[in-house]
Formats: sequence, C-alpha cells, structure tokens
Amino acid sequence: MGVFVLASASPARLQVLRAAGLNPLVRVSDVDEDAVAAALPVGTGPEQVVVALARAKAEAVVAAYAREGADLLTDCVVVGCDSMLLVDGVLQGKPLTADVARSRWAVMAGRSADLLTGHCVLRIGAGAVVAASDDCSSTTVHFTKPEPEELEAYIATGEPLQVAGAFTLDGLGGWFVDRIEGDPSSVIGIGLPLLRRLLRDVGVGVAQLWVGGR
Repeated sequence: MGVFVLASASPARLQVLRAAGLNPLVRVSDVDEDAVAAALPVGTGPEQVVVALARAKAEAVVAAYAREGADLLTDCVVVGCDSMLLVDGVLQGKPLTADVARSRWAVMAGRSADLLTGHCVLRIGAGAVVAASDDCSSTTVHFTKPEPEELEAYIATGEPLQVAGAFTLDGLGGWFVDRIEGDPSSVIGIGLPLLRRLLRDVGVGVAQLWVGGR
C-alpha cells in the first residue's frame, strides 16, 4: 500500500492515527465548511452534512495534489473527516469565540448530546479515484455541570473555541465528560472501527498501513 494522507489539520486526529500504528502525511484541505454546508439541499440530515463535509475535504486534497502533479497519486489513500455536535437537533461546529462557547455550555451542561463524525476514504491509483467509501459515526456524550469558575477557566484556555461542540475528550474538556456511549476515538475526531471498515471497502487492510509491519 502507498501513502496514507490525512486531509485534516487536527493534531488530535493525527495522534489517534499515530497511536494506532500509522504515520500519515498531513495535507490540510482549506475547505470552506460553511459554504459546503450551505450548498446542500434543504432538509439534508445531520449525518449527511458531516459526511458531505468530510468528502469535500478529501476531494479538495486530491484536487490539490492533481494540480501539483504529485507522484503519490499513483497509489495512496486520502481520508477526510468532519465532526459536529448534535444538540436539540441542531449541529454545532467550532464556536470560535468565548461568548459562543459559553452559550453552548449553558445548554450542554448536565445533558447528553451526539457527537457525529463524518468519514470519507478515497483510494487513488494512476492519478484518479479508483474507489471511495464514506459514512458517519455517532457517539453519545454525557456532560457534567462545570462550576462557573471551572467553565470560565476552561474557556480562557482557548481549547473549546477551536473544536467541534466546544469540548474535547482527550484534553482539558475531558474533566467535564461523565461518560460516553460509543467509540471514544470518534469523539476525538476519527473513529478507528469505522475507518477500518471504510478502508476495507476500498480494498485496503489496515495492517497494510501499520508502520514497521506491526
């Protein structure tokens, strides 16, 4: 198997893959997520939204390599992901500002919500997409109620501003998660069980990708 490309700037996703035996090449897609979501048909379901965003990221990276005439397009796998938190039927991405993060936690605290992560796997051979597979994983996250001073301290770190749903499981936000129902790696940003299945769909066994032939 050739090169494994992660179409994401997320250090958490990269760490999950490295801990699982892979050494991905990272290429950020620079996709305008809001524009992609806005272009979807009215009534598109939450799961389909995150999958469409993941697909757009993977396709953008393939297109960028194609423009550059990159040799790796002779044999590679490109993986795109997108995560959003579904709260009361509304998808929430990165809050970006302290005020938005604070307002979201006012709704989330002491409740549960579903973290949706769209995955798209594109297998490339001879410069073209030869196989593709995508799907969404869903994990229920049960949040505790942070004390006001805890929440303010958390927001002040800046961590929740740049992550879907204004929390992390593998960082400081983990202090405020009581439990989860589902795949923890998916909450971090890339679900290993789902990714394994999607790789098999495109003809790649995960053991082929392990560094050092683990």
